[in-house]
Amino acid sequence: MELSTFTARLDEELDTDAYSDVDASANGLQVGPPTQEIAHAAFAVDAAEATIEAAAESDADVLVTHHGLSWGGIERVTDRQYRRIAPLITNDIALYVSHLPLDGHQRLGNAAGIAELLGLVDTAPFGSMGPVTIGQQGRLADPRTIADITTQLESELEGTDAVQLFEFGPDDVETVAIVTGSGSDWLDEAVATDADLLITGEGKQKVYHQAREAGLNVILAGHYATETFGVRSVQSLVEEWGLSTSYHAHPTGL
Repeated sequence: MELSTFTARLDEELDTDAYSDVDASANGLQVGPPTQEIAHAAFAVDAAEATIEAAAESDADVLVTHHGLSWGGIERVTDRQYRRIAPLITNDIALYVSHLPLDGHQRLGNAAGIAELLGLVDTAPFGSMGPVTIGQQGRLADPRTIADITTQLESELEGTDAVQLFEFGPDDVETVAIVTGSGSDWLDEAVATDADLLITGEGKQKVYHQAREAGLNVILAGHYATETFGVRSVQSLVEEWGLSTSYHAHPTGL
């Protein structure tokens, strides 16, 4: 498959253009010639030296990541940027990136993956950012204790060392809002939608008092750990297109 076809399909599926005005990430193809032929696609959460080296070892033609290399432009290719970009070019590996589009996708996205893991029903977009959303909300078919949900996330999320719980809401949870990564800024929206629980990756200092004062449960499950679902889902999609794939985990513990 030609790289231009590969990227066009992903851009259409992930609605990349809809996020162009709100996302600092240069989503889509960041490195590589569009005419390059690809047969093997590697997947990882982060485009970093470790994952790029792993992609090269797997003989990948393209690396698909959630966090890329260009956040508002690259002024100089030196030091860290050089050490990341050079092996991509040397090994003829293209880089495709999907940041917020892969957070907000209601079927393939990171939040959608957590919603599916928890068995949420009646799911809907959540986490407004201008004209788009970057998360998902839903309802548990049967209420579950906050302790039970926390235990499940601790045991089933990939790459998490510990899940931090701010237990300020009801013991029995029915409604859940999810924004993966750094999503504590959407706490007020979770309150406005009558959520019993907000799940995100990491929080800011203020989230403790905001959650306590609002009577809302908040789970901080790790930035990396909450954002493995999207690239995994896209990997499955690409396999349906007939390409071979590999996944390269590199948990950060954060």
